[in-house]
Amino acid sequence: MYRHILIPTDGSELAEHAVTNGLSLAKSLGAKLSVIIVEEPFDWLSVSETKAQQALGELAKHAEHIKKHAASVLNRVANAAKQAGVSCDTIQVENERPYKAIIATAADRGCDLIVMASHGRSGLSAIVLGSVTNKVLTHTKTPVLVCH
Repeated sequence: MYRHILIPTDGSELAEHAVTNGLSLAKSLGAKLSVIIVEEPFDWLSVSETKAQQALGELAKHAEHIKKHAASVLNRVANAAKQAGVSCDTIQVENERPYKAIIATAADRGCDLIVMASHGRSGLSAIVLGSVTNKVLTHTKTPVLVCH
């Protein structure tokens, strides 16, 4: 049935529920798993020129925190997949339109199912999944399993 499942996550509780479901499904089907975190780039247009210098320092710290969080989330999923005996690749990308990155990754990697949460966190430090889920559903040709 399904041989390669893509799971977008942001590490939130609801997204982790989708990861658990996707991992269980992959194990039961003998499918490969790919897990993606999409980070939104910093919006420099929202920063005034006088605050840009101050924002640079804060941004560097914030970006480092985001990268560490993403790596931690992906490592947890990879370890859970390994313990379950499921082949798992992890992907960390930056894109101002997360839904496009998810759809492109599914196509590029030959995924035949996307398993994702109905919504997640939003804002600079997170992956937007709520509106992203709707956009993925609207634009992809790949079947999508939405977990709530």
